[in-house]
Amino acid sequence: MEYDLAIENAPASIPGGTGVLLVHPSTGQTDRIDTDFLKTDTDHRLVVSTRTTAREVQQKLEYYEVDDETTDILDTLSVERGYSRRSSERVHYIAAPDDTDGVVTKAAEFLESHDGKLRVSFDSITELAYYADEAGARDAVERILELLEEHDAVGLFHLAEEVHDESVVAGYRDLFERVVTLDEDGTVSADF
Repeated sequence: MEYDLAIENAPASIPGGTGVLLVHPSTGQTDRIDTDFLKTDTDHRLVVSTRTTAREVQQKLEYYEVDDETTDILDTLSVERGYSRRSSERVHYIAAPDDTDGVVTKAAEFLESHDGKLRVSFDSITELAYYADEAGARDAVERILELLEEHDAVGLFHLAEEVHDESVVAGYRDLFERVVTLDEDGTVSADF
């Protein structure tokens, strides 16, 4: 299955089973890239949010006109921050932001329970590594990439470049065959 890709300077489409790495500065404005990825050529989508709460994700999706009726959100932060949590059919929580098994399990449940073209946005690897450590984050990413391949889905994984050691960034660049880079000045380049 092919998926249209609405990312500047990138190919027009990618095959199912593909993960795309979005490398960006920590202050980079990734919302437009993320939401364009999510709302293009998609039946259902999952936003794994390790950086912002479900409420903030919902506000972003609404602002960029991403269909909330076909979007699930996995909030990994609200429990840690002590915010009230209102689970619903499409908003899910895990017990702690370092629960990498919980993140992978929820991603698997989403992919197994939906049909059609499925997209996952993982925002962000950097924040997961902050809570779970680099090895735990890397393991979770690798497991989710396997799930994408198994379910013919696609994913966009955010990584704030300057927060990690160069070797960690290089390792992720090697792991992903498709890398989109957002520079400080807003320039987008793609290495596919």
